[in-house]
Amino acid sequence: MMLRRGLILFLPRLVGLLVVACCSVSIVYMLACTPKGDNQQFALPRVHSPTVKEGYEAILQEREEQHHNYIISLKKQISQLKAQLQGRSEQLKNMQDQYSDLSDMQLDHSNPEKAQANLLAFLRSQIDKAEVHSGIKLSTEYAAVPFESFTLQKVYQLETGLTRHPEEKPVRKDKRDELIEVIELAVGSLNRPEGDGNAKHRVYTASDFIEGIYRTEKDKGTLYELTFKGDKKHQFKRIVLFRPFGPVMKVKNENVNMADTLINVIVPLAKRASKFRQFMQNFREMGIQQDGRIHLTVVYFGKEQMNEVKSILENTSKSTNFKNFTFIQLNEEFSRGKGLDIGARFWKGNNVVLFFCDVDIYFTAEFLNSCRLNTQPGKKVFYPVLFSQYNPSIIYGHHDFIPSLEQQLIIKKETGFWRDFGFGMTCQYRSDFINIGGFDLDIKGWGGEDVHLYRKYLHSNLIVIRTPVRGLFHLWHEKQCLDELTPEQYKMCMQSKAMNEASHGQLGMLVFKQEIETHLHRQKLNSKKT
Repeated sequence: MMLRRGLILFLPRLVGLLVVACCSVSIVYMLACTPKGDNQQFALPRVHSPTVKEGYEAILQEREEQHHNYIISLKKQISQLKAQLQGRSEQLKNMQDQYSDLSDMQLDHSNPEKAQANLLAFLRSQIDKAEVHSGIKLSTEYAAVPFESFTLQKVYQLETGLTRHPEEKPVRKDKRDELIEVIELAVGSLNRPEGDGNAKHRVYTASDFIEGIYRTEKDKGTLYELTFKGDKKHQFKRIVLFRPFGPVMKVKNENVNMADTLINVIVPLAKRASKFRQFMQNFREMGIQQDGRIHLTVVYFGKEQMNEVKSILENTSKSTNFKNFTFIQLNEEFSRGKGLDIGARFWKGNNVVLFFCDVDIYFTAEFLNSCRLNTQPGKKVFYPVLFSQYNPSIIYGHHDFIPSLEQQLIIKKETGFWRDFGFGMTCQYRSDFINIGGFDLDIKGWGGEDVHLYRKYLHSNLIVIRTPVRGLFHLWHEKQCLDELTPEQYKMCMQSKAMNEASHGQLGMLVFKQEIETHLHRQKLNSKKT
């Protein structure tokens, strides 16, 4: 856009310069045509000379030829200036057309051939920009885009995703279909050889495919290099394909007003009064004081510590004049799914955004807005990936003191990890939750109910927004995996417990602590000897 404005501003200046040039040429022409002064008189023949007539004719003819040559020269210069002006104008117009076509080509139905040609030119330019024919200088090793490799059956990947498998059969349909399509295109290309069309050629099939590599530059496209068996031993066929990304196209431009969008935070709870007090400090600051468009529903199981929890709620209500809360007490065994389901159905007001939350969660006011913006009744539900905190006593064990909670909430590989295997914290409109059928109430205790709900949404026509968010944290707490859990639940609990403590490197330091101390002791003794 800035380039287009610059070109538009430059055009009037160019025209002005050309006008000045034309005026200058005109002045030169007038000066050239002005008769000479007395000091430059021609030597005229005498009046009574017999050659008077011929002399005047010769002088006039010479002056006429001079004027004629001047006129030709000026016309040539004017013609050249006009050609330059036309060339610059066409260049400017082409540049303007190029940018307008690339930004609006999906709207140009009046000239489909031109739009198609512009699109094809853009896609070809993507190949030139990508690292296909030659390398690109990179500043550091972190800027390199790695390839992933694949065969007919497996993909070998650096970014393992939720499965954590470095080698796997493609689970995602889009990736599976992508690689099948590429192999089929390569086989088709091999079976359409260039040259003599009547000569006999080998027929290639997918079984001749050996391996391939591919990588995606997100602003350009995906490069594929596929290797097939050749005609003889130690000979191979290589096919290079490129799937260019098209120009960015505007899909929607809308105003979103969330001023009156209320969030009902539903927290199932049993005991854990001290954790609830910490949760309410966060809720008071972020939910009540900063956001202000929020309701709290606490579903409490049992009676132990119930009065303490109610007292914390009431004190918060009095100190902040906050009345938008509901306390539901159930005299039964704790079930997270049932607590959330009862809390959601208890609401009797207008359609509201539900945020299913746990007592060991810390959220910011920015996250609450993300919760609103990524949900839409009948269309979208939000499944944020929260950042899970490691054990502070391990992370900051070598420090003189453990920092405050707010100072601990830093998104770094040493302090925590993206909890991409957890689906418990979610935002959706109440109408979507009711229509999908709610939680599976047969699940008791810890874990499993959130995955079932997540799968229900995946099996529906709703869009599931799954993304890491910077304003949602799982606070570390010691995890107890009870004997009453089913084998599957117990396994899930133990896996979560193992991942919760520290990073791979930090756990390694704990495992080899004795070996490290022995090494340091030897180093100290050796330094004393020397």
